[in-house]
Amino acid sequence: MTTPTPEHRAEHPDELIVGLVSISDRASSGVYEDKGLPSLEAWLGGALSSPWRSVTRLIQDDAPTITATLIELVDEAGCDLVLTTGGTGPSRRDVTPEATLAAGTKEMPGFGEQMRQISLNFVPTAILSRQVAVIRETPGRAALIINLPGQPKSIRETLEGLRSADGAVKVPGIFAAVPYCIDLIGGPYIETNTAVVTAFRPKNAVRAPR
Repeated sequence: MTTPTPEHRAEHPDELIVGLVSISDRASSGVYEDKGLPSLEAWLGGALSSPWRSVTRLIQDDAPTITATLIELVDEAGCDLVLTTGGTGPSRRDVTPEATLAAGTKEMPGFGEQMRQISLNFVPTAILSRQVAVIRETPGRAALIINLPGQPKSIRETLEGLRSADGAVKVPGIFAAVPYCIDLIGGPYIETNTAVVTAFRPKNAVRAPR
C-alpha cells in the first residue's frame, strides 16, 4: 500500500487536499500563461469554508502523462479530490477523458452529464465536451477525480450551477454533490460558503456547525 509522504499528509483531520491539474501543450511549454490553475484556486478559496490546500500540476496534453499525474496525486500526494482542466474536446490532442478513465477504478457518469447540461444553457457546442469523473480506489484510500472545462468562466458555471436574477439556484452545479461523495469514500468533511455553493447531504450525514 502506498501512503502519502509526510509533507503531503493532512495537517488537520478535516483538511481537504485537492490536486489541481491544468492540461495544455502550449501553457506547459511556456507559450502562454496558464489560467486554469489560478482560476481553480481562486474558486476554491471562495467556495470552501473548511481547511484545504492544493497540490498543482501543469502538464502537456499526453495520455500517459495525464494518467501518471492523476495516479501520483492520489497515491503519493494523498489528494482526496483531483480537478483537471483542459483536453476534453473532440480534437485528436484532447485525451484527458481517456487518461482519466485509465486512472480510475469506478466511473461516476453523473458529473459529466450535469456539466454538459449546465453548459447547454449557454452554448449548443456543450455537447462536444467529453468530461468524465472517476473514483480511484487503493487499499488504503480513495479519491474523486473530475474533469472540468478549459475556460475559467465555464469552470465557475459548472461548479456553481445556474442562478435566477434573485440569486436562487435554478440548476445545481456539480460541486454541491462533491462533499457528500467525499464523505462516502472516506475523505474529510467538507464545508462550503453557501453564498457560492451549498453542499447537499442527507440530514443524517450533516454535522453540527463548527
